[in-house]
Amino acid sequence: MTCEGWMDDVKSTGSSVEILPRLLFDQWSGHDYQAVLTSEAAVKELTAVVVGFCNMNKFDGVVVEVWSQLGGQAKEALSSLISLMAADFHHNSLKLMLVIPPPIGRTAFFDADDFARLAPVVDSFSLMTYDFSSSGPGPNAPIEWMRQCVEKLAPEPGPLRKKILLGLNFYGYDHSNAPEPVVANRYIELLSKYKPKLKWNSESSEHHFEYKSNGSPHQVYYPTLKSIQLRIELAHQLGTGLSIWEIGQGLDYFYDLL
Repeated sequence: MTCEGWMDDVKSTGSSVEILPRLLFDQWSGHDYQAVLTSEAAVKELTAVVVGFCNMNKFDGVVVEVWSQLGGQAKEALSSLISLMAADFHHNSLKLMLVIPPPIGRTAFFDADDFARLAPVVDSFSLMTYDFSSSGPGPNAPIEWMRQCVEKLAPEPGPLRKKILLGLNFYGYDHSNAPEPVVANRYIELLSKYKPKLKWNSESSEHHFEYKSNGSPHQVYYPTLKSIQLRIELAHQLGTGLSIWEIGQGLDYFYDLL
């Protein structure tokens, strides 16, 4: 099936379905960033290319992933870039979603001031409320931390908070000497092979289990129906949407809760 045929099939399920591809800047050098961030003409040229790409492929906009790449540097210039892009996108009836790191923790490169500056022009924010313990054993996304991240950016419920999409991980980690990502097939494999007992952590509202391989202890944190349901309820309480990372990594019955 062609890319266009796949998109037509997805959109045929309902008129409200929209498709926005990710726009990444991972391969850019410091010189590339400087060339664009210091020139409004360069931003216009960049935006024109992306708008043309969206129109040609019948996309509804883009998900821009650029903020974390600069590690909190050049915030004003980045905000200007996003604002200019959003204006041109909206002029062409396209949407712009911005991926943002959590405002609490080791990657707190995006704060309430950044949110207040961009919320009027960005259509939605994909908040990365996961990977809390990616560098060592622990929960993937403690539920109270997720709440605090949303409230840090938007203290009061309302139309601006509604633009936040609470990040919901459908993957996990196997912590041993070095953490390794765990997706659905690996999770089922571990359960079948080691038959561990799931343990519930009431503080983080997550399940995990332990096993040993070649004498080395492992701790596995992976979402379950209970942990996902509690986070869906949290999104309802806070008045946010959801952003799942990512489709295909979770168990099939996870989607029954949505």
